Amino acid sequence: MKRIVISLVLFVAASLVTLASPVLAEEGTPLSQPLQGYYTYGQLQGLTTEEAIRGAVAATTIPMGIYSVTASRDSNTYQGVVVGRSPFFHGARTTTIPTFIVPVKIKTSDGHVFDPSVTDSTCLSGKEPLTVFQNSPLFQPVAFTMNGVGVGTTQYADAFERAEFWQNVSVTGNRFHTKLSSPPTTLAEQTLTLTSGQGDDFATGCSGHLGIMDFSTFDSFVQGTIVPLVSSNGGGPTSFPIILLYNVVMASPFESADPTQNCCILGYHNVFSNPVQTYGVMDFDSTEGTFNGTSDISPSSHEINEWVNDPLGNNPTPAWGNIGQVTGCQNNFEVGDPLSGTLFPAVTLSSFTYHMQELAFFSWFYGHPSIGTGTSDFSNNDTFTSDAGSICF
Repeated sequence: MKRIVISLVLFVAASLVTLASPVLAEEGTPLSQPLQGYYTYGQLQGLTTEEAIRGAVAATTIPMGIYSVTASRDSNTYQGVVVGRSPFFHGARTTTIPTFIVPVKIKTSDGHVFDPSVTDSTCLSGKEPLTVFQNSPLFQPVAFTMNGVGVGTTQYADAFERAEFWQNVSVTGNRFHTKLSSPPTTLAEQTLTLTSGQGDDFATGCSGHLGIMDFSTFDSFVQGTIVPLVSSNGGGPTSFPIILLYNVVMASPFESADPTQNCCILGYHNVFSNPVQTYGVMDFDSTEGTFNGTSDISPSSHEINEWVNDPLGNNPTPAWGNIGQVTGCQNNFEVGDPLSGTLFPAVTLSSFTYHMQELAFFSWFYGHPSIGTGTSDFSNNDTFTSDAGSICF
């Protein structure tokens, strides 16, 4: 499935996958499994990349570094931006982005509640999703090895960036990092109550529930309620808000007659306003097999890493496709999409086993030789041993 692009002014429905026969939603209606999970993103609108970078230089938005690369896949030159310092500058610098977690409670019209701040004895062995998320390798340091190379004791997104640019950043020793603040600031839980035309809940996995809601309804709530909340609590454009859902996914748009149509968005990263405000929305999944290759923080690892590598959603690459979640062609630097549903080796912290997604290296998009870890690796767990290949048409 090819990922759709979020319009920041008009939410345009994409034609996605239709599953099975129509499902008439009632409380706990069983869903056919597995469902098709995918991820999406928003692109910078209303100002140029150069204007966004001027905001980074003026410290009115998150720090961003510029890169320029001649792609061996098509011999063209591409420019883009990453969060923090550009790894091509060989600079010994740690960039830490103030990070805010906002848990969101979703209430469906039939009264079911999806709450990341309440312990779940059914699907999470009595643990609280929010606490498990806070204690994860997304924020806590772990000694990561990628393709046989120790890239440092750090957070998963930082470890991946170090691995994909290893030839550039290893010369600094352990002095190049792009990190989320640890611990992140967690704000008061917010609640969104859905009408029958905006979402519903279904029985799935481990005798639990899955919520499906309308994408544009939720993103309007994020921009209109959550982003201002973060700003009023010391955040704003210089911070990265993470909006945490629990066993809730999105359809674009939500179809009451068959909610599995246009479903299921597991997470997305977005950007809007001037100075630019970036943010990420991500489901913590404990539904056990509802989505292939998806578990607990794998959606979050997908979105956070894509935000680090493509914060404005518009870093161009030679066209690639027909792999991972993408059917057809895509031409931007979204490191999770080619390997959606492929997991990195699990990590156990605080008595919980976490699952992150494997990710595609910078060199996979732009072409050989690889500047990442390993002899000839183009992803962080050996799945890709060559670049994306010939240009997708």
